[in-house]
Amino acid sequence: MKYKFNQQSLSFEKVEKTVKQRIKNLLLHLATAIAFATIILIFWSFFFDSPKEKQLKREVKEYNLKINQLEKKIDLLSQVLEDYQEKDKSLYRSILEANPQESNVSIEALASYNDLSQKEALTRLQLKTDLLVTETQQLLLSYCELWKLAQNKKEIYSHIPAISPVKNPQVISGFGHRYHPIYKILRPHTGIDIIGKKGTPIYATADGTICNPNVGTSGYGILVAINHGNGYQTIYAHLSKKNVHIGQKVKRGEVIGYMGNSGLSSGVHVHYEVIKNGVKVNPIHYFFADITPEEYDAILKQASEINQSLS
Repeated sequence: MKYKFNQQSLSFEKVEKTVKQRIKNLLLHLATAIAFATIILIFWSFFFDSPKEKQLKREVKEYNLKINQLEKKIDLLSQVLEDYQEKDKSLYRSILEANPQESNVSIEALASYNDLSQKEALTRLQLKTDLLVTETQQLLLSYCELWKLAQNKKEIYSHIPAISPVKNPQVISGFGHRYHPIYKILRPHTGIDIIGKKGTPIYATADGTICNPNVGTSGYGILVAINHGNGYQTIYAHLSKKNVHIGQKVKRGEVIGYMGNSGLSSGVHVHYEVIKNGVKVNPIHYFFADITPEEYDAILKQASEINQSLS
């Protein structure tokens, strides 16, 4: 209700609004309310997500996490497959006098790319999966071929290192560059260190003859070296005592000594080396006869860490 002052009658008089004025005021208020509501909605949409948008963002985050996890698993399978392919080419086929099998699959296609959309990432994972399936099939065919050749090669197999020198091996330091426990410098570690209790039995990993090592073994302490023939030799170092003598013939799985801490060593363990044609190679690849694929993956991952060796 509004009033105005009448100067002639010196009194306040009630102001009566016309219908047109009332409609005009109503429309003005309505337009103001709509404009204010529009501003609020625009501000809300810029700075706050709707429940549906929040749900979609959570789903996208979960999908990205699953994609990353799947990619890591596929990359691990790819690495394991490459290890088996290397064994197939350099170990099994050379032993069985078979020609190396050439892969028809491009390994470069398994390379990783960053900053991909979900669609591109899924396409890449599908490509990796297809390539792994193809290579697995090729490797299976290769093993079938080698299995037929192996029926007449059992004697040769018995002279190839194929088991761990310790039951239930716990590899503390792997093959490659590691920090020396005494000199504290990064230097080539030409074997693997397996820890355990003093006196733990050490087993020959293949048939052979006890011999003098034909490579440098300074600081190895009490050691046993076995010549397996076919270019293979193994060394077991830092023992507490040995159970064999030079010239003695041993069988795979026979106790040749006991774990200790002799020589340049900072703890009880056995330093195990595999030498092929005069070159020291990664012994992890020669555990294939007495461990499962899961155990092999775990040991390979643990042995790949760059840490301090025990010798």
